Amino acid sequence: MTKFRTSLIYAFLLIGALMCLYPLIFMMIAATRASGDILSFPPPFTFGDFFTQNYESLHQRISIGTAFWNSTKIACISTILNLFVSSTAGYGFAKFEFKFKNILFVLVLITMMLPTYARLIPLYRMMNTLGLVNTHTAVILPDIATAFGIFLMRQNFYAIPTSIIESARIDGAGEWFIFFKIVLPLMIPSLSALGIYVFMSQWSNFTWPLIILNSENMYTIPVTLSTLRGDTRIDYGQLMVGASYAVLPILVTFFTLQRYFIAGMTSGAVKE
Repeated sequence: MTKFRTSLIYAFLLIGALMCLYPLIFMMIAATRASGDILSFPPPFTFGDFFTQNYESLHQRISIGTAFWNSTKIACISTILNLFVSSTAGYGFAKFEFKFKNILFVLVLITMMLPTYARLIPLYRMMNTLGLVNTHTAVILPDIATAFGIFLMRQNFYAIPTSIIESARIDGAGEWFIFFKIVLPLMIPSLSALGIYVFMSQWSNFTWPLIILNSENMYTIPVTLSTLRGDTRIDYGQLMVGASYAVLPILVTFFTLQRYFIAGMTSGAVKE
């Protein structure tokens, strides 16, 4: 009976995994097919010989290389800044005592309840006042600090014994030395988890770059791919090749840092 239950569980997990992987597999197959073949029924399950044609026509139609560089630059800078701001804020909330500490932290958490679209107009007016419309700085600034990142780092900092920090202070170490040389090395899994989350969120960000950027040479990958949707005809072969550009960095990032991501998301469950 136990073997039957185990086999049944694995069967359900296998089915679930195949359902999750099917869109990715279909995208890879569709990138090698003509647009007409992609819409056929039943859908194709084997690779075709149209990849080169789709690849060349995609590069002729849009500046996919420029968009890829723009997305890479924005995602990397946003991730580095977010890790620094979130880790320092989380460390302050976890290991320091100051007036209105709990109230300030609650206010940070309340911002998580605000709908994303509710802040678009105020953000645009702010960036317009600062003269940052149609710049990558305007895309990066709103996400250099997130409530989720501060919350995640705060919970993980609680897992570090305060006695280690106090011992370093007694030995004469400064606060920045303690933070960078003692505390942060212990937070590699958590930083990796947050880094993956921020990178993936910024890489796939569509709405805000679409609003704030208005020239093609500044577009990110999602915004550039949206221009492939013509008024009368959509070349799905081109679209699938472009989607491969968008998905590949996310897959590489996640699978490279997967073990850190899992460890970082679970280590915050322990509180001092």
